[in-house]
Amino acid sequence: MELHPEYNEYRISVPQEFENVFTHFYFAENTSETSVTKTLLPTYQMILLFCFGKSATMSTREKTMIGVDKCMVFGPVRQALEYTLPAGCSILVANFKDDAFFRFFGKISIEQSVKHPDELLEENCFTELWHQLTQLDSTTKQVDHILEFCRPYLQDRDITGQLLSHFENDLLNPIKVIAEQTQQTERNIQRKQKEQFGYSLKELTRYNRFLKAIQLIEKETENQNQNQVKWFTIIDECGYYDQSQLIHDFKHFINISPAQYLKFQQEICNPKSK
Repeated sequence: MELHPEYNEYRISVPQEFENVFTHFYFAENTSETSVTKTLLPTYQMILLFCFGKSATMSTREKTMIGVDKCMVFGPVRQALEYTLPAGCSILVANFKDDAFFRFFGKISIEQSVKHPDELLEENCFTELWHQLTQLDSTTKQVDHILEFCRPYLQDRDITGQLLSHFENDLLNPIKVIAEQTQQTERNIQRKQKEQFGYSLKELTRYNRFLKAIQLIEKETENQNQNQVKWFTIIDECGYYDQSQLIHDFKHFINISPAQYLKFQQEICNPKSK
């Protein structure tokens, strides 16, 4: 049974030209008569959000309420947060990939924060962009317009960012390998990782382990095995020491236990799902 039949949401792929800038766009609208609240899983991405109609709100784990009137940037999203769309509200979300936020906004400190993008660029171009988007009659046109808007702002990616983004050998330490390839110190590569991506390799490794567990759980529930999830298989395949470590990661990232995740799964938005 669908809990919110009048809450519409879907992903929008990006053209190949922008695949190293955005993972995807996400659209959601609430056409019901009541507010809808969902939980966003951590993504370790910087997010650019446009809001149309009534203002959306976000709530952090510390219960800090943040209103989103026109547009906002926030992240990297390290822990789950709640967002509420009142009746008549829609959102369009651009998910930055890897170091794309750094390439877009330059050497700005990337921290867990929520800011208006005009504050980062010191001009009102994003407010103007929001007004332009409100004049377009389809989400596809809005996405195309945002992509064209981005072109002049994107800086060339340096070699370190390229190597970190495309390193796929899980058996090797990317920091050490890239330091050798670029003749830099490992400490310098670690600094660039933190500066350009907004998080350390250690953080990302832990998150990817948790994400793999989420994906395995979703696969089990898709097969109607919600009450027969093979927890010890998940622990083994994801590289957890024991069940307590798995529970600890769930508490860290989304503040609920694995069993509670099963119960509230329909209320949780996982942008990483295909």
